[in-house]
Order: sequence, then C-alpha cells, then structure tokens
Amino acid sequence: MRSFTAIDSHTEGMPTRVITDGVGPIPGDTMAQRREHFMAHLDDIRELLVNEPRGHAAMSGAILQPPTRPDADWGVLYIEVSGCLPMCGHGTIGVATVLVEEGMVEVTEPVTQVRLDTPAGLVVASVAVSEGRARHVTIENVPAYAHELDARVEVPGLGEVRYDMAYGGNFYAILPIDQLGFTLSRDDKDAITTAGLSIMDAINEQRRPLHVTDPTISGCKHVQLTAPGRDGSHSRHAMVIHPGWFDRSPCGTGTCARMAQLHARGSLAVDEDFVNESFIGTRFTGRLLSTVRLGTREAVIPTVTGRAWITARATYVLDPTDPFPRGFIL
Repeated sequence: MRSFTAIDSHTEGMPTRVITDGVGPIPGDTMAQRREHFMAHLDDIRELLVNEPRGHAAMSGAILQPPTRPDADWGVLYIEVSGCLPMCGHGTIGVATVLVEEGMVEVTEPVTQVRLDTPAGLVVASVAVSEGRARHVTIENVPAYAHELDARVEVPGLGEVRYDMAYGGNFYAILPIDQLGFTLSRDDKDAITTAGLSIMDAINEQRRPLHVTDPTISGCKHVQLTAPGRDGSHSRHAMVIHPGWFDRSPCGTGTCARMAQLHARGSLAVDEDFVNESFIGTRFTGRLLSTVRLGTREAVIPTVTGRAWITARATYVLDPTDPFPRGFIL
C-alpha cells in the first residue's frame, strides 16, 4: 500500500494539492534536473495524484522537496494534468500559504518571506500574516520576457492567427478573443477550448518557442485569450491549457507573461499595478519591479499578489489491487 500526505488548497478558485510526504528526495543537483528525472522516471506519481479518480480534469499540485540551493527554504516541483511545469504562480501562492499556516517555515508577522527553489529558478514569496493566517501572498517571479510579437500561424479551421508569445515561467500565446469571433462568455467555452487547442497545436508545429537561456523549457501549453477589463481590472481572459481545460485563477505565470508582453508594447510601465481577471471573475494584481537582461533579450522582474485558502488535509492511497494505478483521463 502506497500513500501520499497532502494539504489541498485553492488560489482564487484554482486547486493546488501540496504533497508533503510520500515521494522522497528526487535525484538531481538542481530542481530543473529533478523535474527532468521526475518526468522520465516518476511521472506515474503525477498521474496518480492529478488524474481521476483522485483528481479531475483541471487538477494542479506541487510536490515539496529539500532545496538544492542554500538560499531556499523548500524545493517545489509543480504538477498538473498537462504535465510537470517549470513554474506555477497560483501553485506558489498555494504552497506559500500552506507552509505558513502549517508552520513549515519560521513565521513572522506582519510578513513572512518564503524562498522557493523551483525548476525555473528562485522564487520569493512574501506572505502577509495576521494572527497566524496567510492573508495574501506576493510572489517575485523569475524574469519574464516577450518572446515574439505579431507572430503568425496557419490554424486549420481558423486561417491565419496573429498572436504574441511571452514567457512568465511558462510560455503563453496571447491574443484578443474577438480575433476569433468569440466573447468572454461561458456560453462559448467549448468553442473557445477547441480554438485554443488548435492554436496551441499549430504553434508547436510551426513556431515552437524555446527559452532564450534554458533549453529544457520549450513548447506552448497555454493560450491566453484576452478581453478589455471591467470594474477596476485592466484585462480579462480565458486561459486554455493543454489537454483541454481553463485556468480557474487569473494564472500567476500567465499574468507575468501578459505584463511582459504589455511592457514590450509600451503599454505597461515599471512600478505600475496591473489587475488581471480570470474567466470566473477572480483577480490577481501584478507589478513590474525592474528590467533586466536575459541572454540576448530585455526582460522584466514581475510580482503577482493573490490569495489562497486551505481546503483539506488528506492521505491519498494506492492499493496494489487498484485497476487505475496512474488514474485515468476521460
């Protein structure tokens, strides 16, 4: 009988299943190497924890690890139905909330700083704490940059589609939803999903992105379909994610990519707030701290602020007679 101890949370509507025990140290000198090893040799653990019947089509999680660098409190490996991510913004907010509220880091009020060793690099989370509770979390993310502006691909059924490709911890194709003839309405969600996946496939076949300094990060699994903001938000979007679901949160790394794209277009300045709204109406507030060089590119250092709530404490069990040791996708 195999078991995994977890603390479940949600960040502005998006789940993060934080695995605190049951995996053990993953081989690798860096979290990027551990991610590569995990994908090659341990991916059945991810499938078990995020697929049905223990998870669902939009399940996301994080596996806690000892850090590989001395300036970090914990190492984190991000998992979801689409695979094993280099970085996850909503997941980091969930992890930081769990670490503080479970006393897994030294907690100070009014702010506890949590330093996380991720496959994409060091991510610092500043947790606003009151009476032992995490009220909100601000993460300082890895450098984000605009990878391509005004790129074009031919998409079956849609014709030529123009988009911007930006990186915020993962790659995001960003384009206005009205370019596809849709509105940001749940009534259109099936058609939006189909279109987003078609665009994703076309990009990966015709213009697959490769990170400017890290060759282990490539490909596009996120399409961000944007609309004008409302009620104080600057932007709203539907985030289509491989293999076919929407991010429930405003998406942390997607918010960072969106800010990098807007900065590259001259529409967002350093030290200017950016309020990003999800498909279900929840919000993150982003901000650019500075510009930096990332290889041959100009990049930005982004922050994202959001909230998370613990929803469950559980032990997930794999019985040796279970017919679905890797779960299943319907």
